[in-house]
Amino acid sequence: MSRYEQQGPVDNARDSCTILHVDMDAFFAAVEVLDDPTLNGKPVVVGGAGPRGVVASCSYEARAFGVRSAMPSVEARRRCRDAIFLPGRYHRYAEMSERFTAVLRAFTPLVEPIALDEAFLDVSGIQRAFGPPPFVARAIRSHVREELELDCSVGVGRTKLIAKLASRAAKPVATSAGVVPGPGVFLVSGGEEDAFLEPLGVRALWGVGPASAARLARIGVRTVGDLRQVPSETLCRLMGAAHGGHLAGMARGEDDRVVVAEREAKSISHEETFIADLSTMADLHPHLVRMADAVAARLQEVGLAGRTVVVKARYPDLSYVTRSQTLAAQLDARKILVLADGLLRTIDVSQGIRLLGVAVSGLGPPDEWAQLSFDDLESKDAGEAEGWRQVEEALGAIRSRFGHAAVAPAALIGDRGLDVKRRGDTQWGPETEGGAVVSRS
Repeated sequence: MSRYEQQGPVDNARDSCTILHVDMDAFFAAVEVLDDPTLNGKPVVVGGAGPRGVVASCSYEARAFGVRSAMPSVEARRRCRDAIFLPGRYHRYAEMSERFTAVLRAFTPLVEPIALDEAFLDVSGIQRAFGPPPFVARAIRSHVREELELDCSVGVGRTKLIAKLASRAAKPVATSAGVVPGPGVFLVSGGEEDAFLEPLGVRALWGVGPASAARLARIGVRTVGDLRQVPSETLCRLMGAAHGGHLAGMARGEDDRVVVAEREAKSISHEETFIADLSTMADLHPHLVRMADAVAARLQEVGLAGRTVVVKARYPDLSYVTRSQTLAAQLDARKILVLADGLLRTIDVSQGIRLLGVAVSGLGPPDEWAQLSFDDLESKDAGEAEGWRQVEEALGAIRSRFGHAAVAPAALIGDRGLDVKRRGDTQWGPETEGGAVVSRS
């Protein structure tokens, strides 16, 4: 099997394995345990605890009962009745993620974060300073443990695909008898790729979801080894030319993607699943205001502005509809809400809306606003647009100093004060009102 924790010099074949995938172990749950040591050794589940919630992360103690990420919370509670559900604190995870990324960038600038808790690294240019890739992997694990007091697993391979799969093999394993530690670092050299890939289920490959796996199973394909035996032409007929060719390449370990250190944001969005379906504009409007405000605040925080507003609505049967509108001018917070409200009114909400979302795309630097504003296009007083920009700057300064819930549109005032959405709130489904959910600040 693949060698890991390599102690001596590596040969040329292994030396070419310069892509690392670093993945934090049970990240959200581990952060909760770090902040509250009384949770140590207990089945902790982070996610929405309501009937429409999903599991975002869980401790290995919970995984021993079959609980997994993306599992409906109802099913997770059925499998593990003693599970401790926590609603999640996105701001805390984002803070720890920044520290995690800083550790990685201390080794190489070629770091490509792909989530809060994982990233790819290209270490081809740092071996003279840090040694062969498995040495770098061990050093990263050590520094993450020292700086964050959390554990991570590292896969080392020739491509992103192999490194990603190798990091899974490096992880601990939850069993009914307890948690079995993983190797921590797992190397798949070029000569070992075939043997490593063949026994894996096809769901391990990127782009193979339940529907694709079911379609492949109908022709007897359940493992990557099975997939490799199917002619590319057959896969293309079954799965479509693009997807079939992609699958055939992955089955052979092919992946020509490089580590990209910087990625431009394409859109910023906020969406929410409701505890109960909402079927009137009166019920939906306050949520729309809150989401538009959250998106606008996030845009200001990262120093961007957009030109396209998108509204997404999901129905009870899980089908969904989107509406969008693009303008020649960049949008301020007020116009994001105006457009979002107009788009929502073109959607039939009478059958009930399960999920609502607002997004802004067509992003660019906000200094472009000064040249052409939405109000200018409507032949209104340009001074009004300037006034609104000043208001937004003041709101941003207040939130930066006193917190995100310090000020918000009046429409968000409720019985409990301002109901302001922060990035990541209700990301994994709504909480049950009055339910037995542990509240974390």
